[in-house]
Amino acid sequence: MSDVSDVTASGEPPVRHEDNGSKGRYVVVLDGHEAEMTYTRAGESLIIIDHTGVPDALRGRGLGLVLVRRAVEDARAAGRRIIPLCPFAKATIERHPEFWDVVGR
Repeated sequence: MSDVSDVTASGEPPVRHEDNGSKGRYVVVLDGHEAEMTYTRAGESLIIIDHTGVPDALRGRGLGLVLVRRAVEDARAAGRRIIPLCPFAKATIERHPEFWDVVGR
């Protein structure tokens, strides 16, 4: 994918979702750098977020939150639950009560 310099109507950069059935990731590409959040599926109704990575060049832009928000929105729409094993995703979800409805127990 080429670099993306525009933003969506919400003012956030576009997020690309890649899914190969058992694993997937959410990606934002800005200024030639790629931020990502990866996950593994645990059955049809559960995803486990296992990693969030934002390169130093993109830090401080809120991209980690953008990636977590997109995963939460997608999980909610698909009736899935999320287990955030990644420390960043876990902390982000804990700080945002509006995300709690999709957290797996």
